[in-house]
Formats: sequence, C-alpha cells, structure tokens
Amino acid sequence: MGISHWPEAERPRERLLARGAAALTDAQLLAILLRVGRQRSTAVDVGMDILHHVGGLSGLAQCGLEELCAVPGVGEAKAAQLKAALELGRRAMAMPLSKGTRISSSRDLFNHFHSSLRDLRHEIFKVVLLDAKHGIVRETTVSEGSLTLSIVHPREVFSLAVKESAAAVIFLHNHPSGDPTPSREDRLLTARLVAAGEILGIRVLDHLVIGDGHYVSFADQGWLHRSDKTDLTPEEAIEL
Repeated sequence: MGISHWPEAERPRERLLARGAAALTDAQLLAILLRVGRQRSTAVDVGMDILHHVGGLSGLAQCGLEELCAVPGVGEAKAAQLKAALELGRRAMAMPLSKGTRISSSRDLFNHFHSSLRDLRHEIFKVVLLDAKHGIVRETTVSEGSLTLSIVHPREVFSLAVKESAAAVIFLHNHPSGDPTPSREDRLLTARLVAAGEILGIRVLDHLVIGDGHYVSFADQGWLHRSDKTDLTPEEAIEL
C-alpha cells in the first residue's frame, strides 16, 4: 500500500507534525524530502534503499549526485533536493561563531565545527582568534589540502592574529579518515606553532583534531608544551 493508505500516525509527514522531526527514522525523514516513491515502493522504501546504498547518513553526506541517481527511484531532481537539504543543515550548524562568545572547553569547539568538517574528503586547517578574555574575535580557514609544514606555515597562521591584535589562538583541523588520532606531522606542526606564538606573545590555547564523532584536544592531553617530544623522532625534535 502507498503511504496515503497507512494509519495517519505512521505517515512520515503527519508523524512529524504531531511529534516533531526527532520522532522520525532517517528513512522517514528522507521520505518527506523525496515526496513520492517508485512503482511498488513507497518513499520510505526508497529512503531505506538510499541509506543502504551509500552506507547511512554519513555516506549520504559524502556521496555525489551520480551515486545518488544510481538508486532506483532517485533521479536528478530528487538527488538535488537531498543534497540541498544536507547543505542547508551543514551551513546552519556551521554559522560563524559570534564575536565575543567565550570558549569554555574543547567540547564547545567540537560541537560547533564537527558537522561542517567531519564529512570533508580533504583537510581543512582553521584558526580561531581570541581576545584577552578568551572571547571570539573571528575564525578563518588557513589552508585546505594535506596538512604539511609547507602548507601551514607559522608566518601565515599568525599574520592575521597580529593584524587583529589577538591575545590567543586555537587551531583545529579535520581528518578525512574519521580517526582523530594526531599524526607525527600534527604533533610537530603544533609544537612549531606554539613556539612561534611564544615569540609573538600570542598564546596557543589548543589544537583540536576532528574526526567522525570524536576529537582529540592537544590541551586536554597536555601536549602543548614544546618540551613534550616523546612521540617525535630525534630528527623531528631537532627541527623544533
């Protein structure tokens, strides 16, 4: 039977109106966006097929239009609707941090940036500039691509901080693999940035590595001290 023949309490749209969006399954939410299904399959069935085909919501966020169109019952128009809805949600979650907002914990930053960074297929390195009371001055993207010392250079990272008279900074970047465990390159780069900040009188309060649903905070782990080189090779330590 089509959805119109279901009990009213089980129809996705009516269920949302009566109980709120949180009461719906992922497939039911997709059904509302799809509006109609295909021959002998409801929109909920198509939604379930989509989730199975792409590997859940995280896969839906990463897949392209062509892959979506490969699911029976999903043409270009429906694929465009789904991608537009996902992008609106991402943008809503990633609205710039309000100027003056106080950062009280690494979790605050993770909650803000996770939705916009977790599904990217390349690395993004950001810096959050703070005033003397650790209020937000502004946030900006420093570089995109593989995280290397040549791409993220202290001179470029701190030039904006100096221009904005920032008293402190927080760095963050994503790992497209989903595993937030810092690499040796991450550790070495962070140590060099901390050293540069000390010279300029700008404190580095933290460096967050964001993965899929998890993150690692250098500050929480006590890894912001330049003297901490236990995970670096002698050659890397000398470079500091």
